[in-house]
Amino acid sequence: MKTLDYYVLDVFTDTRYKGNQLSVVYTDEELDINQYYDISREFGYSETSFVHYSKSENIFKVRSFTPAKYEVEGAGHNLLGAVCLALLKKWNIFKHQGEQPWVMIKDHKIPLKITEQDGLPYIGMKQRPAGIVKTIPAEIIAPAVGLSVADLDLNGWDINIVKTEVAHLMVPVKNSSLLKAAVSHKSLLKEASAKFGFEGCYLFTTSHPDADVLAEARFFNPGIGIDEDPATGTAAGPLAGYLEKLGHIDKDTDYRILQGEYVNQPSIIHVKVADDGVWVSGSSVIVMEGKLYL
Repeated sequence: MKTLDYYVLDVFTDTRYKGNQLSVVYTDEELDINQYYDISREFGYSETSFVHYSKSENIFKVRSFTPAKYEVEGAGHNLLGAVCLALLKKWNIFKHQGEQPWVMIKDHKIPLKITEQDGLPYIGMKQRPAGIVKTIPAEIIAPAVGLSVADLDLNGWDINIVKTEVAHLMVPVKNSSLLKAAVSHKSLLKEASAKFGFEGCYLFTTSHPDADVLAEARFFNPGIGIDEDPATGTAAGPLAGYLEKLGHIDKDTDYRILQGEYVNQPSIIHVKVADDGVWVSGSSVIVMEGKLYL
C-alpha cells in the first residue's frame, strides 16, 4: 500500500489554531485527477495543496483543489502554506534558482520574496497588477449578501470585479457591524458569479477601529464549495490594487487586511502594491502531520 506524507498548516498567521487551515500532501509525481479530488474532499478544508519537486525541471510545483473538485490556480493561502512548509522542513527547493526565487502553481510562475519574522518564514508572493474588469449593480449583490443597497455605500465606491490572477468581486460595506451581519445566500451568489464572470465575493470595510488594519474582509465563494474562507490571498491582492486605484492607499507601502474574525480564525494578510504587481505576504505554522494511505 502506497503512503504519502501530509501536513496541516495554519496560514496567514504566526499562531496555531488561528489563520486559514491548509492541508498539504507531498507527492513524488503527479497523481490521478480523481485522487486529487478524493484526498481534498477527505480533508475537507477550503483547499488542499499537493506539492512535489521536479528534479528534471528543478522546480517546486504546487497544485491545489477544493472539496468540490475545483482546481485553484492563484497565489493565495494554498501557495503560501506550501512554500512555508518547504522552508520549515528545510527542503532545498530553490537550489537551482538565482536571487529571485519562484515556484509554479499549476502552469503559472509565481515570484517570491523570502525573509523571516519571529523565527518563522515570511513569504511574499507577487501577483500581476490589478485590473478592473467591470462594475456590478448594488441592487444585484445586496440581496445575495443579506444587506441593503445603502449598506454597500462606502465612500461612494463601486462594486467591481477586480483581477490579478483570479477575478473576484470587491464589495464595499459601510462599517464593521454591517460586515458582521452579512449572510451568504448561496444560490443568488452562484447566479451572479455565473452571469458576470467572477469567482468569489470579497466584502470589505475600511472603517475598522484598529488604525493598523487597512480593511476587514469576508470571503464567500459557494460556486467552488467555500462557504466562508478565513484568509483569501487571491482576493486580498485585487482589493489592494483596487484601493490604490481609488487613491485610498499608496504604492510601495505595507498594509494589513484582517479576515476570518467571524469564523473564529482571524488572519492577517499583508499587501503591498508595486508598479509591476501586488505583493501578498504572510507566515504559516505547522499544526499536524502524518501518513496518507492511497
